[in-house]
Amino acid sequence: MENLGLEPEEAKAGILGSDNEQGLDDQTWDLAGHLVGIDSSDPGAYEGRIEGWIKEWLIKKIQTTGGSMAGQIGLKEKEVLPGRFNLMARIPGKSGKPGLTYICHMDTVMLGDGWNKDTPALGAVVSQADGAKRLYGRGACDMKSGLACALAAFARAVELVGKEGQLPDRTFTFIGTVDEEDFMRGVEQAIQDGWVSEEDWILDTEPTDGQIQVAHKGRTWFELTMDGITAHASNPWKGADAIAAMAEAVSYIRKSIAACPPHHDLGVSTVTFGQITGGYRPYVVPDTCKVWIDMRLVPPTDTRAADRIVKQAIELAQQEIPGVKGRYAITGDRPYVEKDDGSLLLKHLKQACDQVTGKDTVIGAFNGYTDTAVIAGALGNHNCMSYGPGSLELAHKPNEYVPYEDVSRCRRVLWRLVEQVVF
Repeated sequence: MENLGLEPEEAKAGILGSDNEQGLDDQTWDLAGHLVGIDSSDPGAYEGRIEGWIKEWLIKKIQTTGGSMAGQIGLKEKEVLPGRFNLMARIPGKSGKPGLTYICHMDTVMLGDGWNKDTPALGAVVSQADGAKRLYGRGACDMKSGLACALAAFARAVELVGKEGQLPDRTFTFIGTVDEEDFMRGVEQAIQDGWVSEEDWILDTEPTDGQIQVAHKGRTWFELTMDGITAHASNPWKGADAIAAMAEAVSYIRKSIAACPPHHDLGVSTVTFGQITGGYRPYVVPDTCKVWIDMRLVPPTDTRAADRIVKQAIELAQQEIPGVKGRYAITGDRPYVEKDDGSLLLKHLKQACDQVTGKDTVIGAFNGYTDTAVIAGALGNHNCMSYGPGSLELAHKPNEYVPYEDVSRCRRVLWRLVEQVVF
């Protein structure tokens, strides 16, 4: 095993300094290892250090390879939360065509427990024990290897602009966001700041198992509360059991969501009751209970339909447990995103994938919610999708890893797409 953690000056000097495709694969792999070694856990260290490192890395690339065009390549950062900055680098295009944007979140989930002693969360350890080269560490697949691929493409574009001494046909942008693993306030700020538009072609590099993933289930969050009446457990009829009422509501919601119609691309709607609180002691009738609900919804079931289900659940609970009153709040509302077969980005991305891999690339759906899904839902942009190295099944788990072959494939696809549509 080897450790890929590089010192910043080594990384600035050595990464992506080759014209050889294999060399660029290796250097992108090294860059991914360095990024994995920087703690950007959320909650935890957050993105301050990694954003600062990427900013300096980009400045170095622009200054050393941008040539006479370096002054026209923009670099911006925007504080979204205290000490947490979005970062944007942009090469302007000559035409008025929609720009191509690679957007990547810089945070990871918390480091967590359960890591093997020889592959620690921030170790950036490479293993070849089973014949396959793998990079281990928190964020290896979600999504620091994808971040490295996007940075590699942007750095190569800067170098090409510098060599040619002219701007490309289409604007090319890299955006690094904060807070994706929490409330996604980074991408919301990017939308507010105009860093993305409804016309742009926008790709994130989440782990997609080799697929292009263009559709997302909606995500609706509820806080549901039952208010009852306290009493001694020996005289429960003198109270109103809030937990019993919540049990009725939870059962109704679960069965109702399971009965919703499936979608041909996105599958079925699901519901998770992720957290619950209530009661004082076993011998006291509980006068309050609260549950936090996560719904992943597919067409035609939307937040309005889910809202009706929750209201019906409250009515049922109040009938079953007299004296209880239910109330709720919608705390998150992300619309579902359906595939648009007419998407020009999808057409060009599939062409690039097929050319690089020699295979008919599968077009699928992303089970989670991504930065591009937020953009698609907020702006009605049909050219938003995901394609990146690694498997979503490994994300957020101990011993998360990404294979070398995935990083190589993704880097080559991202650059092929840039060649096809930007220059």
